[in-house]
Parts: sequence; structure tokens; C-alpha cells
Amino acid sequence: MKAIVPEKFGPPLGMYSHGVVAPGGELVVVAGQVGTDANGEVAGDDVRSQTRQALANVSTVLETAGCSMADVIRFQTFLTSAEDIPEFMAARKEAFPRYFPDGVYPPNTLLVVTRLVFPGLRVEIEAMAVRSRPASPTRTKASTPRTARRGSRKRRR
Repeated sequence: MKAIVPEKFGPPLGMYSHGVVAPGGELVVVAGQVGTDANGEVAGDDVRSQTRQALANVSTVLETAGCSMADVIRFQTFLTSAEDIPEFMAARKEAFPRYFPDGVYPPNTLLVVTRLVFPGLRVEIEAMAVRSRPASPTRTKASTPRTARRGSRKRRR
């Protein structure tokens, strides 16, 4: 990933790039991940704990697809309160140096919304990544269109 740095712009206001050029490959889209663990338990009442867990969940989905956080080319984040922005940024500041050691951060759109799907959730993070190497067949499950599956069955007579 290569950061786009327009000469007429100042530096980004936070840990993101104004834009990036991504290498060719397959696009991996990660649905919004929230701060719940594998048992569905919310990581904590605070946005910092939930952000750490949501980022870990994004990372797990990416790993399952044969990627890592370093392959992310875009984040979109939803917070339920503008008052949570400083703690959300603090959680990113803790995690991003591990995920992006070269200091090139993906673009991020941060939105403040009224609420998320379940009460108590304070942050949701979506991601897009580019997978440059083929995924192992055991790591991802390719979906086959229904028509292809039907057409491939032999009819019994």
C-alpha cells in the first residue's frame, strides 16, 4: 500500500492517509465488527475496550481470508457518541503501530451514529483489504452460485 499525499493538503488529522494506492489482488470486505468476544460477550462498557476487541475481530476475519491488517486499504468506523472519539483514537494509537509498522495508515471514515444494532455496543469497524496471494482452500469458503450447484447434479432416473 502506498499513501497518497497531495502537495496542497496538510498532514492527516489522525492515524490515516488521505488516500492509498493498493497493489493488485482480490478485494476482501469485512463486515462491521463490534467489541464482542467469541462468546458474544461485550468486551467492556468503555469504547476503548470495545475498539480493541473490534480491531481484533477484524484481524481474525482477515486472517481467515489469508490476509493481515497490513493488507487493509480502508476502514469505516461508527461510534455512538462523539464523546468517545478521544478514547477510540487512544485505542487506535495503541494498536496501529503493531498492525501498520511502516506508519502508512489506511484511510478511515469515522461516523457518529445514534446507535448500533444492540444496546451497549459503542463502536463498529468495517474494513476492506487486498489479498495479493491466493488463499488456501482450507482458510476460506468459496460460495458457489445456486444455479451452478443445481446444474452440476446428475439426475436420477
